[in-house]
Amino acid sequence: MKRLVCLKSFSAAAAFFLLGACAAVGPDYQPPALPAPEAWNTSLEDGLQAEAVAASQLAVWWRNFEDPVLDELVGKALTGSLDLAQAKARVREARARRGLSQTDRYPTLDAGAAAKRSQSSGGGQARNLYSAAFDAGWEIDVFGGVRRGIQAAQSDLEAAEAGLDSVLVSLTAEIGSNYIEARTYQTRLAVAAANLDAQQQTFELIRSRYEAGLSDELALQQARYNLEASRSQIPSLRSGLAAARNRLAVLIGESPGAVDRLMAEKRPVPSTPPTVAVGIPAEALRRRPDIRQAERQIAAQTARIGMAEAELYPKFRLAGSIGLEAFNTNDLFEWASRTWSVGPGISWKVFDAGAVKRNIEIQTAVQEQTLAAWEATVLGALEEVENALSTYAQEQVRRDHLAAAVDAARQAEVLASQKYQAGLVDFSSVLDAQRSLLSYQDQLATSQGTVTANLIKLYKALGGGWQAAPPA
Repeated sequence: MKRLVCLKSFSAAAAFFLLGACAAVGPDYQPPALPAPEAWNTSLEDGLQAEAVAASQLAVWWRNFEDPVLDELVGKALTGSLDLAQAKARVREARARRGLSQTDRYPTLDAGAAAKRSQSSGGGQARNLYSAAFDAGWEIDVFGGVRRGIQAAQSDLEAAEAGLDSVLVSLTAEIGSNYIEARTYQTRLAVAAANLDAQQQTFELIRSRYEAGLSDELALQQARYNLEASRSQIPSLRSGLAAARNRLAVLIGESPGAVDRLMAEKRPVPSTPPTVAVGIPAEALRRRPDIRQAERQIAAQTARIGMAEAELYPKFRLAGSIGLEAFNTNDLFEWASRTWSVGPGISWKVFDAGAVKRNIEIQTAVQEQTLAAWEATVLGALEEVENALSTYAQEQVRRDHLAAAVDAARQAEVLASQKYQAGLVDFSSVLDAQRSLLSYQDQLATSQGTVTANLIKLYKALGGGWQAAPPA
């Protein structure tokens, strides 16, 4: 009889194993097709080329500028950024949640002991009962709810990893942009200081001529307000430089002022390479981690639809217990006090007022939202690259025109000074020439920084930077 009971229990367990191998309910995930155009809409000019992007160069794009200070700042950010630390923690959380979901595939084992005193109705004798047992339970994943949960957790982990890569792309681009901004402010300060010296000399000349009776007071006051107006621009440039330095310090995870010594030496704005390979749209879309993150979120939500549909079906459970039970502690550990039980069970939610179906509708609607979010991310990525291509090329054209304007303004300033000293023009011509020269030189310095900053935006739009992540 004992052998027959064991055989029936084994047969039930084997049947449960076979049930657990059934296909999971719910939709199987199919990645959406990537709607990438064959070529960029923006015409490639001023060094832009449709050649394939070298992964090694795009991964560490900042090294293309050959600036050791920029390299050092990016290295500090990769190890000290607080945004990066948060992203890494999110990956660890997602990894732990995946491990938690996998535990539902295995049996549970509980140990317990109890001592109680009871008396039956009718005034019977009170008795003590002592027990100790191990209870095991295992829910067989017949309809795949647990498997879908593991799929969702795995996709969530992959989305978190892509999110970490996306943070790296943004972080390296922010470091580069703020570094270029700081160097641009330094260049503009140098331009303002040089013009200030020239205008100071002009003011001293006019004052000496006024004191000698060779110039009137109008020219003296004009030279003075021109000098003071130029001097008034310096404080705002200094505050902008300080803000850029402080932002760099925070980006690398340190207090404001931490990079002041590193940035103390004045260096020019890094120049851009003569040619920049941008590849084709499909390559950029496959490379960008934000698109990969959005796609993984669709996969996770698709699996959650299966989790919700699994609640429509019955749940099968195999339970067992083995232990000891006696009326006094002396007999508790005797062989005759042993107890055991094993057997299958089934439960089925018969009525829930439509809660399960409503949850399926909710998860389906959320999955549609993630699909729309992915499509929006793809379109946003294409827009970002197209804008970066256009602004990079057009700003180079603007920079070249400004450089020509600076040359002309410098010649005009020299000619105006010579004609004034010869008495051919009044002093207002000199003032106009000096103001124009300062304005065009400042615009040229700003444009040179903008060209380099626009290239950094292009590297970011192409998905560069995340491959250089240190080992997690």
